[in-house]
Amino acid sequence: MGKLKDYITTDRSGITENRHQVHAAIVSADGKLLYSVGDPSRITLLRSAAKPAQALAVVSTGALEKFNFDEADLALMCASHNSEERHLSRARDMLRKVSAEEKDLRCGGHAALSETVNREWIRRDYTPTAITNNCSGKHAGMLGGARALGAEIRDYHLPCNPLQRRVREVVEELAGLETAPDGVLWGIDGCNLPAPAFPLQNMAKFYAVFAEAASAVEDAGSASGKERDMARIFNAMTRYPELVGGEGRFCTVLMRVFRGTLIGKVGADGCYGIGIQASEYTRRLGADGAVGLAVKIEDGNREILYSAVVEILDQLDIGTPDMRRELASFHHPEIVNTAGVVTGSTAHHFHVCVS
Repeated sequence: MGKLKDYITTDRSGITENRHQVHAAIVSADGKLLYSVGDPSRITLLRSAAKPAQALAVVSTGALEKFNFDEADLALMCASHNSEERHLSRARDMLRKVSAEEKDLRCGGHAALSETVNREWIRRDYTPTAITNNCSGKHAGMLGGARALGAEIRDYHLPCNPLQRRVREVVEELAGLETAPDGVLWGIDGCNLPAPAFPLQNMAKFYAVFAEAASAVEDAGSASGKERDMARIFNAMTRYPELVGGEGRFCTVLMRVFRGTLIGKVGADGCYGIGIQASEYTRRLGADGAVGLAVKIEDGNREILYSAVVEILDQLDIGTPDMRRELASFHHPEIVNTAGVVTGSTAHHFHVCVS
């Protein structure tokens, strides 16, 4: 095995404890690889970072109009939420809109992504159910998408369902892999839905085209129907970032800091996607339009993932220094022991390289 390069370390009292390998791709909306870290062609399961595309498939069925889903509902379809009351009440309302019940959801319950919520559940001796799943908004939206297509809802989660076939088509097109020999690989996600996998650079393109569509609708107003739908998703996520994640979550903080100019979405086991609208920052990178960023941490560590994302934004000079300072707690997370004593730190040993 070759020498490990492009990594982040954590130490304890100055002694290196862990090395976490970083891979990243920075791509223009036309698919050109601009910068990279590690292996930008690493095949990566998008997990929840696929949610904007899955939401686009639901939008394409006409479900938003048929069931009166609003922009906040659309944001929850893209969410890996904290299971806060605002998330759960909206997910329940979405089920009501499509004449479905919690028993129709094909995701299970799990501990909340928020420790605050978990402590409250423990206090109440509450056992989480499907509605509390961080993906419940996506599943509620998919129930609406299946109904809009006239498909069965009992198997909306299976690859053979017309809705999941629609998702497959949308994902392949956004990734630019609809005609590729190997195409998109598919596994089963933690929430029981098909999960796509493809190279990081295609994931970055996937996010760039969402940002490009949002810019096209803003600038010209003559975008295609698909571009308008993608702009709706981009705008829903940036206008309701608290629904996409929740209190203290990186996705929420990131989108608030950048004030509507980018979307960011985490995927389980250490992957992250960002779509950045055209600006002076993207032009300095050599892009004519929007830029996409995709990151994967080899060992799946989520805290290290967020640190890597902010470091890459910093190295690429995306956003103002003040914006990036608002992300400092994610950039250089302190290692604290059970007595509250800081015992270690996080350090970056990689450089974003021109491709």
